Amino acid sequence: MWTRRARGTATAAGKVTRSRSSNAGLKPHYDALVIGGGHNGLVAAAYLQKGGLKTAVLEKRHVLGGAAVSEEIFPGFHFSRCSYLLSLLRPQIYKDLDLKKHGLKLYKRDPHAFTPMLEEGVSGAPPRSLTLGSDLAMNRQEIGKFSKKDAQAYPDFTAHLEKLVEAVYPLLDGPPVNIPGVTSGSLRTRLAAAKTLIPAVKFGLGLGKNIPDFYEILTAPATKFLNQWFESEPLKATLATDAVIGAMTSPSTPGSGYVLLHHVMGELEMERGAWGYVEGGMGGVSQAIARAAQSYGADIFTEKDVGHVLVGSDQAARGVVLKDGTEIHSQVVLSNATAYVTFKHLTPKDALSPEFIKAVDQIDYTSPVTKINVALDKLPNFLARPTPDHKPGPHHQCSIHLNCESIEVLETAYKEAINGRPSARPMLEMTIPSVLDPTLAPPGCHVVSLFTQFTPYHIEGREWTDEDKEAFADTVFDWVEQYAPGFKKSVVGRDILTPPDLERIFGLTGGNIFHGSMSLDQLYLARPLPSLSDHRSPIKGLYLCGSGCHPGGGVMGSPGWNAARVVMADLKQN
Repeated sequence: MWTRRARGTATAAGKVTRSRSSNAGLKPHYDALVIGGGHNGLVAAAYLQKGGLKTAVLEKRHVLGGAAVSEEIFPGFHFSRCSYLLSLLRPQIYKDLDLKKHGLKLYKRDPHAFTPMLEEGVSGAPPRSLTLGSDLAMNRQEIGKFSKKDAQAYPDFTAHLEKLVEAVYPLLDGPPVNIPGVTSGSLRTRLAAAKTLIPAVKFGLGLGKNIPDFYEILTAPATKFLNQWFESEPLKATLATDAVIGAMTSPSTPGSGYVLLHHVMGELEMERGAWGYVEGGMGGVSQAIARAAQSYGADIFTEKDVGHVLVGSDQAARGVVLKDGTEIHSQVVLSNATAYVTFKHLTPKDALSPEFIKAVDQIDYTSPVTKINVALDKLPNFLARPTPDHKPGPHHQCSIHLNCESIEVLETAYKEAINGRPSARPMLEMTIPSVLDPTLAPPGCHVVSLFTQFTPYHIEGREWTDEDKEAFADTVFDWVEQYAPGFKKSVVGRDILTPPDLERIFGLTGGNIFHGSMSLDQLYLARPLPSLSDHRSPIKGLYLCGSGCHPGGGVMGSPGWNAARVVMADLKQN
């Protein structure tokens, strides 16, 4: 068995279209420079170039995509190494950049959720399981195995969430209200800033009488919200996974209800609530956006490690200096890195006030996630829903929720991590994209993504060792084995990414997949800080365009799109 401990490099599954080993093609001056070739940085570059600004993207790694990247970790096995599902790519971006034309191919999943139980089957029958999808009749039948009352309530529950989500959409497609612009400055400035009120007004009008309901889900624990609707533990626990996914929080933590709502906002090719796989892995999204940007004339480079942002005597950004000493000048610089990396590592210390740096230090980047990518020589066969001859069933295309029989199991896993220990019975979200996408693995083989929670950044105050990683992966595999006997024997390679690995390799501060937690103090007007919610920084001409900006949380492309519009507006005004 191959074990990859997240060291060194891997072969890119997506094609990089610029020279990687030299500065060939790199110009000394651009209108705009984007630091980081993640999906938001690429979206920003596409819109800036489309708007008439000569733009270049500078990516540190050998492969584009940031966290939305495809890599061939083991020969013949191509993985979505970090981000693993697509849904929150905004439709306007998909349309504007004509991503389908540029090679983006999607595989929709239906059904989308499968939760098997660890229990004895009755009278020789398999253990029970819960499968959810777009078929309302099937959903009611599945839920009815656990509670007839819940089966009746589920359609009203989904309709209720859809009303709230519908109202939120206007907020996703624009930056937060420009409070300083609206409250101060010239009349021209105030009128321009007043336009940022429009999404908030649409949001309020859309909610209407549902404002109290939205306030409750925004502030309440997910458990309170779910208990109002349902009684069966498997259903509540399955839904609660969306309330804690990627967050160091439990279903009983106030504010976790919003995270649940956030993950219901998905949309795929005009189908609300749909999630799917990208052909070739998530790097296919990044490659399609990159091709769109290049079609407009943007320059995109890999293996271009930025050392720091150039700041002139007028305290304005003037470009960047690469770590090899190369200076590249520009009118504006956009950082797709986290706020912490941008201001602690890429910006000269004397350009920022101590008070601002102190505020940056307070941003919460806590992460509970260890991602394990697994190469298999055969398909897992689940006791709760066995399939003959290792042929895939509908449930194999789902997000497969393991150790999600009850809310209590999730709470226990969370408490262990808060106390500095990896969970002994971790929450597992398994996906097998090769069931739908044959390009990912050799014939008869499969790639598996295990998104696991909860693991701390430090283990009882010390750093992770290789032995710790292997031990945790063994724990995870032991649990999968209980649901799908034979799983461990089918493993031919595994890639273990703990929070420190996610930080080191992909620049995700703290290992946080959202560039900062989705807690109430770090949303909308306060994301990532109240002084940074409009993408502008204290350095004139330096902007943030990554997931740490509103709306964050994996809403692919919106931060980059919003940042590009802010930049264009500022340049036009100046």
